[in-house]
Amino acid sequence: MTAPALLVGIDTEGDNQWDLRAREQQTFENIYALPKLHALLERHGVRPTYVITWPVATDERSQQVLRFLLLRGDCEIGAHHHAWETPPCTPDDVRRHPYASTLPVAQFEAQLAELTAAIARATGERPVSYRSGRFGFDASHVAALEREGYLVESSVAPLFYEGHKGGPDFVEAPLRPYFLSYDSAVRPGTSRVLEVPVSSMLHRDVPDRLAWAYARAPFPYTTKRVLSKLGVARVDWLRPSYSSLDAMCRLARRLTEGGLPVLNMLFHSSEAIVGGSPYNKTEGELEAFLDRLEKFLSFVTRELKAQPATFREFHARFMAPAAATDLLAG
Repeated sequence: MTAPALLVGIDTEGDNQWDLRAREQQTFENIYALPKLHALLERHGVRPTYVITWPVATDERSQQVLRFLLLRGDCEIGAHHHAWETPPCTPDDVRRHPYASTLPVAQFEAQLAELTAAIARATGERPVSYRSGRFGFDASHVAALEREGYLVESSVAPLFYEGHKGGPDFVEAPLRPYFLSYDSAVRPGTSRVLEVPVSSMLHRDVPDRLAWAYARAPFPYTTKRVLSKLGVARVDWLRPSYSSLDAMCRLARRLTEGGLPVLNMLFHSSEAIVGGSPYNKTEGELEAFLDRLEKFLSFVTRELKAQPATFREFHARFMAPAAATDLLAG
C-alpha cells in the first residue's frame, strides 16, 4: 500500500463570510490567530496551503501574519477567489453572494488578475494554487488560470451538487487528480492545470450511478438529512466541521487502500476561532473541532504514513513520474 500525500488546503478569508453583515463590514480576527492554528499543524508535520481572498491580501496586518508564516518555509500561499468581493465588483455582489461560475467570463478574468496581483504584492510570490469560493469553479475559468500561471485547482468535490441553487454540479468528478478540460470541470482534458479534488465520497460502496442519483436527489437537503439519519447514505468529507473523527479516519483508510495518491482536507481559517463561522460558536465546540483535527492528523501521518505536502509540492511530485518517463523516452 503506497502512502498518499496529505494536503490541507485552508480557505483563508475574513470572519464569517456566510453572514451578510460580516461580508459588508470585514474583520480579520481569524487571520491574526493563524499562528496558533499553524502550530497545531506543525506538530504533525503538516504543510498547509493557505488560499487567501482579496480582502485578506490587502489587509496590512493580515499581510504581516502571512509573511511571518511564509518565512517558516513550511506552507504555501495560494488564491481563494470570492466573486462578491474581488474587484471589479459592486455592493450588490456582496449582497447576492454569487458563484464565480455565474460571472461573465471577462469579469472573472479581471477579478482573477486583480486577486493574483494583490497576493503577489502581499507575499512577494505569485500564487500557483487556486480554489473558488462556494466551490464556484467552472471549466470556462481554466484558460484564465493557465494565463495567470496557476498549476493547481482544488474546487471540485465529488458528489457535490448545488445545481438547484444555480451552483456547480461536480457529482461525477473522479477522486483521483486529473488535468482539467476546457469544457468540463469533471472530465480529464489537455490543460496544464491539475485538478486535485477535495476528498469526499459516499460512506458505503455502491454503483456509481446510484451514488450520482443520491447526490442529485430532489429536495436535496431534506432527502439527504433523512437518509443520513436512517444510516442509508451520507457523503463523508475530509472536513472536520462536517464529518466525525471516525468518518474521516474511515474515509482516509478507504482512499489509501484504494490506491488514491492524495488525501485532500478542506476547512476555513475562520472555523479555527470562536464565532468566526456558523460551525464553532462556543469554546467547547472549538475545542472539539481542534481535537478532531489533531487526532485525525495523528492517525493519517502515523498509521497511514501519509506524506504532508503543499499543493505546489504535490504538483511537483505528481509531475515527477511523467518527467522521468519523458526523459527515458527521449
